[in-house]
Parts: sequence; C-alpha cells; structure tokens
Amino acid sequence: MSPEVSLPLALVLGYLLGSIPFGLVLTKLAGTQDLRSIGSGNIGATNVLRTGHRGLAAATLICDMLKGTVAVIIAGYGGGPDAAMLAALGAFLGHLFPVWLNFRGGKGVAVYIGVLLGLFWPAAVVFCVLWLATAATTRYSSLSGLVASFVTPLFLWWFGHPALASLCAVLTLLSFYMHRENIKRLQAGTEGRIGEK
Repeated sequence: MSPEVSLPLALVLGYLLGSIPFGLVLTKLAGTQDLRSIGSGNIGATNVLRTGHRGLAAATLICDMLKGTVAVIIAGYGGGPDAAMLAALGAFLGHLFPVWLNFRGGKGVAVYIGVLLGLFWPAAVVFCVLWLATAATTRYSSLSGLVASFVTPLFLWWFGHPALASLCAVLTLLSFYMHRENIKRLQAGTEGRIGEK
C-alpha cells in the first residue's frame, strides 16, 4: 500500500479507535449515573474512580490504553513506522475530541501510555514510573499526568529518538491544553485529589 493511502488511513483508524469512550460505555453498562454529570465530568479512569467502582476505573484505564496500542500496532503492521506514529496521533485526538460525544472527550493520559507501549515500550515505563511517583507524593492525578507527559519527550530526545520525541511533544502540548482547568485549580489549591468523590 502506498504512503499516500496508508498514512491517511492510519490517522483515520487511530482516530476511530481512540474515539471509543470506554469510560462512558462501561459505567452505563454497570448502571451508574452518567459519568459526565459527576466529578470533573471527564470520561477517563480518574473520574470513573469517583463513582466508587474501582474495577470499572481499572477497566477504563486498560481499555483506553489498549485502544492506543492496538491502533499503533495495526497501522505499523500495514504501513510501517510513519503510519504507526500517525495512528498514535489519531488515537490521541480521537480520545480528546470524539465525534460521538460532540468532540468533548478525555484528557488523554491513558492513551498516551498506550501509544508509547506500541511505539517504544521503555518510554511507557518511564511515563508510568513518573506518574506513579508524582501521584504517590501529591495524590493529584492531573499533576502526575502533566509531569509524566512533560518529561517523556525529553527522555526520548535524550536517548536518540527525535521523531518520536517530536510526536510526544505534540501530545504533551495537547495534554496541557486539555488540562488547562486542572492547572488553574492546582494553582488555586482547589484541585481534587485521587480517591475523592
């Protein structure tokens, strides 16, 4: 398949997979209230945790990660590394701006981890370690994601992966944009902590 065909297809495939709102789907199947009406109104795992269902939150986290990983693997198999990276971008954009939810989606942290697993797994390990260390010390999910996403492109650039570092820099900028309200609450000292309903 020519790049003229495979690259746009990879982006579309990534977007469609990324736009599946697993948090909303799983909580509806479990019979909880509309996820968008509680906590931050977000469709991600952290807000699912505010429903009191840890199992659903874990399932949401895993599914959101895997949709990024699957998109990267499928696109990479069919179109090579460039297609894989475009699929990663598509999956991230799909999660942030899903067409099914009027383009109002999640913050993208789980998908970020998932695409890293598919593209270069050591970076996913670094991301997770940074997230866990920040979360353990501050109990702020948003700050943990921001710290991990800020450091990851630097890690990739330092260890000789400039193309992937550039992609992750774009994902990080998008992540900071999606966390803009969280950043304001962190500055004001009003941000909710992990485990709070």
